[in-house]
Amino acid sequence: MYLYRTSRGILARSDKSYFQIPDTDFDELLSHQSLYTYLSDLRVDAKTARPPSPEELLPPVGAQEVWAAGVTYERSREGRREEAHESGAAVFYSRVYDAERPELFFKAAGWRVVAPYGKIRVRRDARWSVPEPELVLVINRDAKIIGYTLGNDVSSRDIEGENPLYLPQAKVYDGSCSLGPAILVTEESLDLNTEITLLIERGGKTIFQGQVPLRRIHRELDVLVEYLYRELSFPAGAFLLTGTGIVPPNDFTLLPGDVVKITAAPLGELVNEVA
Repeated sequence: MYLYRTSRGILARSDKSYFQIPDTDFDELLSHQSLYTYLSDLRVDAKTARPPSPEELLPPVGAQEVWAAGVTYERSREGRREEAHESGAAVFYSRVYDAERPELFFKAAGWRVVAPYGKIRVRRDARWSVPEPELVLVINRDAKIIGYTLGNDVSSRDIEGENPLYLPQAKVYDGSCSLGPAILVTEESLDLNTEITLLIERGGKTIFQGQVPLRRIHRELDVLVEYLYRELSFPAGAFLLTGTGIVPPNDFTLLPGDVVKITAAPLGELVNEVA
């Protein structure tokens, strides 16, 4: 079951059929005790609706906070070592990769998230910026994973590499986070053989493409959730980006006009252009 936030209300999709969710608050909907069952029951009497157009899609997030986990793939660890080599901070990324405690950081307030087909940004004071394609966990207030979506954790590698204490500035700024296109609502765990693909286009031509299976993640997803909720409460739930295993080469940086496409078979395609 897929859940969409759109300019004409909340839609759901079962198989290839779309239907309208009765007028309700999105945060209350995600807080439902059994969202999958609720949507399945609702489907029986619901009226069909036309699919949302790209222009109608909103970010599939409400008042939830968006957090992220770092250095959860080996390739990400190597990338962080490369960017932090000159500052002498590379050792910290090796330590966190192998540590029991994961790296978790705040990424965005729900209202700051960019919609599918919306404009993401790179910092004006950064020289080296990249997209980071990630699986995103949708978690309710009781720390239960209720669904999945795709995320783009746009990052300034030069700023983070200069000093790890600059991480918030490298990660948190206007236009640095996109989610979508929809939430896959399910009571089953996502197949870790699923591959995430990143494709970057410039001037209509593909300039980078990479993919990674979710099984390469170094952390148990439930453990990431447990640490996030260990000393924090999330009355409306939370979204958790789980890290990236795809890192473009060191001579690559995003430029205005680039189009970033993040795909995973059961989750759809998240498309954004760089402003």
